[in-house]
Amino acid sequence: MMKLKSLITVIVVLFAFSFCTASCSNDDAASSAQNDENNTTENNVPMPSQNNGNDTTGGENTNLSTIKIKIRIGTAIFTATLYDNASANEFKARLPLTINMIELNGNEKYYNFSSPLPTNASVGGDIKVGDLTLYGNNVLVLFYKSFNTAYSYTKLGYVDNPTGLATALGNGNVVVKFENN
Repeated sequence: MMKLKSLITVIVVLFAFSFCTASCSNDDAASSAQNDENNTTENNVPMPSQNNGNDTTGGENTNLSTIKIKIRIGTAIFTATLYDNASANEFKARLPLTINMIELNGNEKYYNFSSPLPTNASVGGDIKVGDLTLYGNNVLVLFYKSFNTAYSYTKLGYVDNPTGLATALGNGNVVVKFENN
């Protein structure tokens, strides 16, 4: 009788294990399909990739444009691509712009505009080196370190090749010039 109980227990455990394995496989497939959906625009057109690996998902907020700007920090010059959204267009309309950006949290520089820009913020996610965003409706943020956040930002664009960006920005406040390319 004891052997029968042991045999039934082993069968039940194996059945539960196989069910869990099949369930996990289906979750991975669903997750992969969902990730594929996120890499398209609202019209299911694949989004182009970016040079710095920034996330291009998010619908209208992050549609790429061909608008390029220059970012001058001391003698270093970086090229950035702006997204095609109202916030980025308003930002571009304010160029050329020379501002004193303030150090914050060891990962970003920010500047408070005196007048607001339009917003279309998305919640959290991965911030990449070189992301150019708007926090609230008047705080321009240039990130020089990658990290994950729960804060909401409106994506303006990204530095095409952020190599050397952190070094150029330095540890403290810094004067940055944004200009048309």
